[in-house]
Amino acid sequence: MDAIVKLVDGMRFIADGSSGHSVVMDADPEVGGEDTAARPTELVLMGLGGCTGMDVISILRKKKQDVRDLEIHVRGKKADSHPRKFTEIEIEYVVKGKGISEEAVKRSVQLSMDKYCSVKATLEGVAKITYSYRIEEVS
Repeated sequence: MDAIVKLVDGMRFIADGSSGHSVVMDADPEVGGEDTAARPTELVLMGLGGCTGMDVISILRKKKQDVRDLEIHVRGKKADSHPRKFTEIEIEYVVKGKGISEEAVKRSVQLSMDKYCSVKATLEGVAKITYSYRIEEVS
């Protein structure tokens, strides 16, 4: 797995991954960017949400849960001084469906956090990562 990150202009970069897909990044105007794309640190949170979300939905489907929607809310708190790394990350899973088993959700989230999510494992020890879940019944 690799990536090539190229300067486009100003503070805007485009990253091309070995999968053949690209992501644009930009900075806040106060540091010379034009606010045309996500910040690299936002992509870290998005990557964490996507990684664990893929785990959780896959496990819930294997458990035959009738999931209609899954949202992962990821909030990060950064240090005040440089390198301004994440010190705390909070993940909330919102599982929407019909007759969803709380035990199935709990186990799916635990498996992702403890075993499968490589992004979480990469961030472990750098930031305190906490998580919660809630189930919303839909008709």
